[in-house]
Amino acid sequence: MSGNFIGARAERVGEREPILRLQIADDRLLAGVDRVVPERCGRPQWIALGRLDPDDPSAESLELSARKRTRQVPGEVDHEYPAERLHRHEATTTVRPLTDRSIAQEEKRRLILDAAVRVFARKGYHSCRVGDITEEAGVAHGLLYHYFSSKEEVLETVFRDTWTEVLDAFTGVEESDESPREQLRHVAAILLGAWRRDPDLVRVLVREVARSPQVQTKVGELGEAFKAIERIVARGQAGGVFRAELDPRLLAWIFYGAIEEILTGWVLGQLPDGDVEVAAAERTVVDVLCDGMLV
Repeated sequence: MSGNFIGARAERVGEREPILRLQIADDRLLAGVDRVVPERCGRPQWIALGRLDPDDPSAESLELSARKRTRQVPGEVDHEYPAERLHRHEATTTVRPLTDRSIAQEEKRRLILDAAVRVFARKGYHSCRVGDITEEAGVAHGLLYHYFSSKEEVLETVFRDTWTEVLDAFTGVEESDESPREQLRHVAAILLGAWRRDPDLVRVLVREVARSPQVQTKVGELGEAFKAIERIVARGQAGGVFRAELDPRLLAWIFYGAIEEILTGWVLGQLPDGDVEVAAAERTVVDVLCDGMLV
């Protein structure tokens, strides 16, 4: 879905360095390990359950009510008294990182978002139901609410995830040592090339976000894109490449506005949108704007 907006990108979730955390045994955040509790003479078998806050790395486990139990105890901390656990480590205790679980959760989240983009593009945001999204994703109806509070939050997430990637790509362009004109060409390629990579996503962004009354709530994120283009133009002016008397902020809006209108023409089926036409659109926007700015 949004990962395709700026082209291929690494799947960061699977590439993270392993984080040493206890396996979450169930949805109530019982932290534990898998082990066999040996029989002990003269004292009961104490099972201490540790409850951890996964978002607070400094959190300490809290001991809940002890239980008497023997032999196999899956998913629970060992049989020792708390003081004993603090002062020695047994090789029989297996602590497994949550990497696989985290990856699975992110994959489910992405599955739902990808399905939502297809449904929004095909039916329209206001015409579709949550059930249409879950059916498209092939998941239970209630699973969507495990990740999102509403259909509105799904659309909001589609926009914010996509726009975060766009801004990251713009940052990479700005940090390159290319000329201002080449940097503007890359910006145009990122935005216009999205139509070839993920047309459904572009349809959703143009029809359901850019043309919606709620666009006012997204001015902050959209404004960051305009500022990036403005900085590129200003550097060209400072380097004597572009005309200094022109307002870089206005030029940034003109540049982005031209790109958005081309995308809208493709969404509405009013402009040819083959590979040749997309490449020509990238060149035309840059040539028209940059040639008009030349000293």
